[in-house]
Amino acid sequence: MIATAQGQERLDAAAVTEALTRGDCGEVHGDAGRRAQYSADASNYRRTPLAVVFPRERRHVLNTLAVCRRLGVPITSRGAGTSTSGQAVGSGVVMDFSRHFNRLLALDPDARTATVQPGIVLDELQKAAGEHGLLFGADPSTHSRCTLGGMIGNNACGSHSLAWGRTAENVLELEVVTYRGTVLRLGEMTRAEIDEAVAADDERGELIAALHELTERNLATLRTKLGRFPRQVSGYALEHLLPERRFNLARALVGSEGTLAVVLSATVRLVAPPPARALVVLGYPDAVAAADAVPALLKHQLLALEGLDRSLTDIVTRPETRRTIDTLPRTQAWLFAELGGQEDELPRLAEELVAAAGCGGHEIVTDPVRARQLWRIREDGAGLATRLPDSSEAWPGWEDAAVPPDRLGSYLRQFTELLARHGLQGAVYGHFGEGCLHVRIDFDFTTEHGTAVFRAFLTEAAELVAAHDGSLSGEHGDGQARSELLPLMYGPDVIALFEQFKSAWDPDNGLNPGMIVDPLPIDGNLRISPHRTPLPLATVFPFHADDGDFAKATRRCVGVGKCRTATLSGGVMCPSYRVTRDEKDSTRGRARLLYEMTQGEVITDGWRSSEVRDALDLCLSCKGCSADCPVGVDLATYKSEFLHHHYKGRLRPASHYSMGWLPLLSRLAARMPRLVNALTASRLAPAIKRLGGIAAERDVPRFADRTFLTWFRERTPEGDGHRGPAVLWVDSFNNHFTPDVLKAGVTVLEDAGYRVQVPDGTQCCGLTWITTGQLGIARRIARRTTRALAPAVRAGIPVVGLEPSCTAALTSDLPELLDGDTDARALARSTLTLAELLVHQTPGWQPPRLDARSLSQTHCHQHATSGFTADSALLAAMGVDNSVLNSGCCGLAGNFGFERGHYDVSVAAGEQALLPAVRAAGPDTVVLADGFSCRTQISQQTDRGGTHLAQLIARALQEEHTRD
Repeated sequence: MIATAQGQERLDAAAVTEALTRGDCGEVHGDAGRRAQYSADASNYRRTPLAVVFPRERRHVLNTLAVCRRLGVPITSRGAGTSTSGQAVGSGVVMDFSRHFNRLLALDPDARTATVQPGIVLDELQKAAGEHGLLFGADPSTHSRCTLGGMIGNNACGSHSLAWGRTAENVLELEVVTYRGTVLRLGEMTRAEIDEAVAADDERGELIAALHELTERNLATLRTKLGRFPRQVSGYALEHLLPERRFNLARALVGSEGTLAVVLSATVRLVAPPPARALVVLGYPDAVAAADAVPALLKHQLLALEGLDRSLTDIVTRPETRRTIDTLPRTQAWLFAELGGQEDELPRLAEELVAAAGCGGHEIVTDPVRARQLWRIREDGAGLATRLPDSSEAWPGWEDAAVPPDRLGSYLRQFTELLARHGLQGAVYGHFGEGCLHVRIDFDFTTEHGTAVFRAFLTEAAELVAAHDGSLSGEHGDGQARSELLPLMYGPDVIALFEQFKSAWDPDNGLNPGMIVDPLPIDGNLRISPHRTPLPLATVFPFHADDGDFAKATRRCVGVGKCRTATLSGGVMCPSYRVTRDEKDSTRGRARLLYEMTQGEVITDGWRSSEVRDALDLCLSCKGCSADCPVGVDLATYKSEFLHHHYKGRLRPASHYSMGWLPLLSRLAARMPRLVNALTASRLAPAIKRLGGIAAERDVPRFADRTFLTWFRERTPEGDGHRGPAVLWVDSFNNHFTPDVLKAGVTVLEDAGYRVQVPDGTQCCGLTWITTGQLGIARRIARRTTRALAPAVRAGIPVVGLEPSCTAALTSDLPELLDGDTDARALARSTLTLAELLVHQTPGWQPPRLDARSLSQTHCHQHATSGFTADSALLAAMGVDNSVLNSGCCGLAGNFGFERGHYDVSVAAGEQALLPAVRAAGPDTVVLADGFSCRTQISQQTDRGGTHLAQLIARALQEEHTRD
């Protein structure tokens, strides 16, 4: 029997971890940091496990079950942990399949099947299938990180289930193991096969006999109350046991949320997509009107029909995404209808669809790039919905209900009224074509009243869905969020069947107890609770977007898991996770640990926490998450804040002194650069590196014989300066190591008609002190810099930065550090990249033409702040054939790649895309990299060098003058 709650308390994490380790269960962790990382999924719930297991092989899964069975400890199976219902967290042992147990075992393009381990990420299966012109039909918006095991657990659907069905319809066979250790291979069974299995008189036969008897006794109930419409996902899918469905135990297990058996492998069906697709965007006055239009649209052969409310997109601030949204029809809601077929027939099909839509505006999209941009907005819905337009927090809990599509309009009207009655709000989106709505709601979990409203609302919402013959869950499963409400949907006879089904599979209740049957209360184990008081933690950064509350800032992470994307897909986050595939190295894992630190229960020593420090060690401070995370988690800022407090009054790592103080040390080195270069290249170099906390494998960059500032102050200005002055920000990196970049910047600015100025004295943005968490010094430097530039800024003079990391510091970090300082805010508004100045504020200037081919590496900080649009426009105007690398972070990231212990991860991050692309580039291809770190990584890991955009333009100007 499973131990009681009191019994589990007697089994502490250390004892369970030791037993699992001795039992040969794979990679086992029971430390506070790991348990904190796995205490939540993407739901409202929080349950701290006793241990976490990462199985590498099949025997590790079986051994884990044996140990837990002996100890009486429950097991929760977990994939990407993106479940929104609480079924991926548990108080026993969490078994994470995503890190190691994730292989593609076989792919047969002729049979159109694949066999996979449960931890494989959907996109990785899609990539392998795509090489044969095939794909897996179910495609949830989390496709870049969700695992097949998780999809099987929840019966995931996605946007294209309208055409290709749910996960259940695409599973052919499962190999599973029960809590008692019985291994079964499941699929369709004929009556003869059932009889043969029962006659075997073994554990497998006993189970099949019990399930067959359950089916035979309840045929009418299974036929009339289950499987009534495609998105009826709640409860167990017992309709697949019917004889007309060939007693399909594999499909009956899909959607069981890990409560019946543990999946060892799955054989799935692959489909061939149509040769061409068109996306038709239809605009409506509101979401209800869009829902009313669904029945008419379903008469057309659609691949997908998705709905989106404008209030969901109103909070988007990222410029590139904002521009995409602003080109949509000017309505308050949209339907995304996708058509498939031959390319020449799509225009006609699209026009027919528009004619039937009754919409208030439309766009027919055939450009794949434009279509991907629009689909990305829809896919980010789960993250975007966590913040409402008034910046209030919104939560899951009722984000997955489904009704028959012809009743969607009626349901949505009454649901909107129900929200209003409870004083709640939320933006809807989802799979309108199948009647499945997603919505996150501004529940207040911080007060007793708010929690009571949460329970009351969910109960009434369940009754509303039942009245519309709908399902509490349409694809995310029931979990703790909805299991308690299932009797309102099904009644006692069906609930009794569910209990019998669970008991047949798992009589010990050892697998994910509390889900579906014998449920945990919907308002228990809440991650945010009025009974939990966060630690009072004063901060340096103001965190205005989170009301100055660091705990609230860290709980921005709701577990969407976009940071766990293992392949590059147009973003930066999270470079270290892509290398290690370890939850602790994801933005989510780090944010969760910081949140637990604010709670003081699992992580008990606040800012002094070694667990948090270790989890942040491989954070590159690339700022990618601040732009790519759909809920705006900014780990670079959180890390700086933590390091500031963690090391306050204590000795810091050597690298914080050698590289954190690099701008000051560089000024000293500039007095004798040749001597310094000789020392760092001599036999003393290893000792110097050890002393400075620098990786032994790294070459120390050479200081220039002459700094840019020395050169600039001795030169005679050129050009007529008719456009007036422009301040060139002289960053420490280019000034001391690559002054030719700044010289090229002067050449370009003067050619464009500017009179170049540089700040008085030697100024610094403070970036190196910020990234190492030395915020007191950083703030003093920021004040000095702001004061020095204030006269120019007040005079309307633009400040041009050539080093992206420093430019980003001026535009984003300084206004935060100097909260309330009007000069700092003005400086942020006045600071531009070179491309932004030339493209947007230099009318009439014609860039020089250059017949060249280039590859561009976008610096992470530029990606996170200004983006690459202006650079692309400038290169296009020059006639340069430029390709922007989808490479993510270069891996060096300022001090990160130079620090001892980071070299392997740093290089591995670069090797994912950037470095191979540079090596493969033709000898005549210019490798553009504005970041000093990017150029350094390229030069140290390849036989090529990086070129700054300013250098490329200056070269083109020189060639143009030579021709003239």
